[in-house]
Amino acid sequence: MIKEGWRGRYYEDFEAGDVYRHRLGRTVTETDNTLFTMLTLNTNPIHFDENLAAQTPFKKILVNSCFTLSLAVGLSVSDLSEHVMANLQWNDVKLPSPVFVGDTIYASSEILAKRKSGSRADVGIVTARTTGVNQRGETVISYERTFMVYKRGYDPRDTIQPA
Repeated sequence: MIKEGWRGRYYEDFEAGDVYRHRLGRTVTETDNTLFTMLTLNTNPIHFDENLAAQTPFKKILVNSCFTLSLAVGLSVSDLSEHVMANLQWNDVKLPSPVFVGDTIYASSEILAKRKSGSRADVGIVTARTTGVNQRGETVISYERTFMVYKRGYDPRDTIQPA
């Protein structure tokens, strides 16, 4: 018997005030940080020069903050954006604590608002605040994201049948 796996939420599934604890955590590796830093051409040596980093207040290599943002977003996808058509806006990104290689990041999101799209009948607009914490429970990132999400029955991916 074939059983359907988790397919994500549609516009109708979101309600302001809902909080989702995203089920996966992810430990940051040296390879993650170095590869992301080099792929994005970030030339700040605090992300890859151990000798220089040892002379900073952090005393060790600091994980690229754009990686931290990308990881927090990735952790939230299964609950928030499996059916997203497009991201519309990112606001109020805060990085209150540093992330280092070996830290494990967990995330949760609160739905702040939802509304129908004024220009498209097949989607709605949702705003969520996502917070990422490390293994010690320290907040390492928070941000608001507004996205356009398909209504049930309109996501073109739903018509694709896997083999």
